Amino acid sequence: MAPWRHMTSVTPSRSVPSKSRVEQTKVTEAQRVTEFRIPEFLQQVEFGSLSRSRFSPMTPMTAQTTLSNMGRIGLRAANPILRHPQFQPRVSTQSSFLRSFSQSSSGILSSPRGISTLGAFSVQRRAFGSSNGISRNQLATLEESANRNPGNANAQNAFYQLLLRANMPAILVERYQSGRFASNAATNDAYQRALTMLGVNANQAANAQGAVNGNFAGTQWPTYEQGIANAAVAGSANGGNPMGHKGEPIHVIVQESTRSTIFRWVKFLAIFIVTTYLCFALVTIAIEAFSTFRRGGPSSKADSEVKAEKQNTRFNDVHGCDEAKEELQEVVEFLKNPEKFSDLGAKLPKGVLLVGPPGTGKTLLARAVAGEAGVPFFYMSGSEFDEIFVGVGAKRVRDLFTAAKSKSPAIVFIDELDAIGGKRNPRDQAHAKQTLNQLLTELDGFDQDSKIIIIGATNLPKMLDKALTRPGRFDRHVNVELPDVRGRIAILKHHAKKIKVGPDVDLEAIAARCPGRSGAELENMLNVAALRASRAKASVVRKQDMEWAYDRVTMGSERKSMVVTEKEKEMTAYHEAGHALVQLFDKESSNTLYKVTILPKGPSLGHTAQLPQMDKYSYTAAEYMSNIRVALGGKMAEELRYGDDKVTSGVSSDLERATDLSFMMVTLFGMSSVLGPVEYGRRYENLSSETKAAIEGEVQRTIRKSYEDVRKLLTDKRNELDLLAKALVKYETLDKAEVEKVIRGESLPGRIIAPKGPMTLPIPQQAPTPPGLGGVAHPQPPETPAPPAAADTSNTEG
Repeated sequence: MAPWRHMTSVTPSRSVPSKSRVEQTKVTEAQRVTEFRIPEFLQQVEFGSLSRSRFSPMTPMTAQTTLSNMGRIGLRAANPILRHPQFQPRVSTQSSFLRSFSQSSSGILSSPRGISTLGAFSVQRRAFGSSNGISRNQLATLEESANRNPGNANAQNAFYQLLLRANMPAILVERYQSGRFASNAATNDAYQRALTMLGVNANQAANAQGAVNGNFAGTQWPTYEQGIANAAVAGSANGGNPMGHKGEPIHVIVQESTRSTIFRWVKFLAIFIVTTYLCFALVTIAIEAFSTFRRGGPSSKADSEVKAEKQNTRFNDVHGCDEAKEELQEVVEFLKNPEKFSDLGAKLPKGVLLVGPPGTGKTLLARAVAGEAGVPFFYMSGSEFDEIFVGVGAKRVRDLFTAAKSKSPAIVFIDELDAIGGKRNPRDQAHAKQTLNQLLTELDGFDQDSKIIIIGATNLPKMLDKALTRPGRFDRHVNVELPDVRGRIAILKHHAKKIKVGPDVDLEAIAARCPGRSGAELENMLNVAALRASRAKASVVRKQDMEWAYDRVTMGSERKSMVVTEKEKEMTAYHEAGHALVQLFDKESSNTLYKVTILPKGPSLGHTAQLPQMDKYSYTAAEYMSNIRVALGGKMAEELRYGDDKVTSGVSSDLERATDLSFMMVTLFGMSSVLGPVEYGRRYENLSSETKAAIEGEVQRTIRKSYEDVRKLLTDKRNELDLLAKALVKYETLDKAEVEKVIRGESLPGRIIAPKGPMTLPIPQQAPTPPGLGGVAHPQPPETPAPPAAADTSNTEG
């Protein structure tokens, strides 16, 4: 009985009575050979460019699905009870097999009409009839076994042999060419026998398979066409086997398109960049984590800093702030004898805030309090609380107060309190306020019995948050101001104990000429003098060392390398001589002339230094007018000597100072008879145009009046002006006593005369050429004696 087919067969059975059943089988099976199969040599090629078949994947091979997919004619033909007519198939020759394929205009083989590729990619269970004594059950059993074991070549071979015995080579060829089942030498031999039974050559079958183009993309045809051609050539070389074998594999060359190559490189670069970035981020995180681990964690620094210090500083080491020491003395008594205050119910403040300019000794005072009381001293700067880690500042505040409570009674000193206690802003991030909030909590977290005093220091009290300075926290403010003349004398004498000072050094005179200097600046001055004396190999610090240190600290170092022409040197001498003469002859001035020099120092070409007669904290209108006249003396001297159109730009700083003083007199101090006792300075931007014009008119009137007074003074003292200017060109630096001698026409015996000519850049000495090298050493220029050092300048500059 001939095998029957269901609806998925490639070609339907046709009844030809004039032909035998064997011929019908051959025709049908020969047509099945033309179904497209993917050869093994193309199994590894990417199929992303292949278009999806219009057929959906087949359902599992069960009897129900097989019968449901069969047509009515197929069901009638499969019914074993009905009488089947004899079919006489038409004999298909080799030429008819090849004619079933046509070639398109583009040279690509196309599949014949009516042929579907569905059977090439589906594995379904067939219904067999009896053939050549082979029962249907035997075929079905072996097929089921082969389907369950697609990777077992022996199971496939057993099924193939039974198909050959049953005279069903077409089914064997279809199954073998699907490429979904394992193969070996035995299965290959069975495949060749099946092709021989069908009368089809192996090379023709392989070439015919490449003609199916329904599921290939147009851009991939050249690649697969070349692969099939190579397979055909290889098949002929391998004895007609297009599939090749392990000993003689088929070599296939796949050529990528330009678009595919570009996409592959872009994909590679994108992956490389992302991978590099991730690796860099991971390495950075690892380094940071390792560094943190080596430090012992974010709070290790805080733990190392939160340690009690024993202080040896006493109040005797602090000078220039007697009032502050007196206020802090009661804190010391409270720490020493708290019962003295608690018996009367008195309570000392929890926090003391030291307020004052930099360098006035706030930190020294806090250490002195701890030293006098003999209690542990915990020190921490405000900038040491916060770091890059969120929450570290709050944790360090807790650790600081926990350590202080464990050592009670104790003093906790927080320097630069404004670094963590600044005013809060609603727009700030939450983590930015954690440190301050924790500090406020800790200040409220202990009572007076804990015997812990919190001392803070800042030079910007207006920047502190109001919640920090309210009563119950830092509620007592102790002002540490700049020292007066007595405080400066005490500071200089205290620091002079550490160095060897000569008998010619007058510390009181130095203190008198340093108004507004802090204790830190005075200490630095003594240190600079000691360094200069050490370089000069002196046994003690001399007066000239102190004078040089005073000028260096207050004025800056001399610009000896600056090139100044003879003309500029003379103009600077007249400018500074004008300042000096007005300062010397103005009877309303509260300052006295100290020194005048034409040596460049700092940003100016010359200086006229003044010294206050005593510490002054308020000035009269006449004294302000005197300062304005001194500032305008330099410009008037240049104008008298060279004319109005020859005045230099060096008078800019003098005019600025004169204008500032006049503006303050009019707007802040109420010293204008026209505007009256009204303060305009803080609301100047909101004033009317008429009021602003009146203010500017008064400022100009004040300056013009002072300018005319200076013109009259210097015109009367023109001879003295010329003598002083020539002496400055000759000696470069003069003090008050020497200025008075010069304007009287007296000489200055013993003074070193400055070299004539312009101030030029010193020529560096060149080392002589070693003998034997054929060179001659350059002659050494004669050394020029250094001019005497100049003192600090006043508010006027040349």
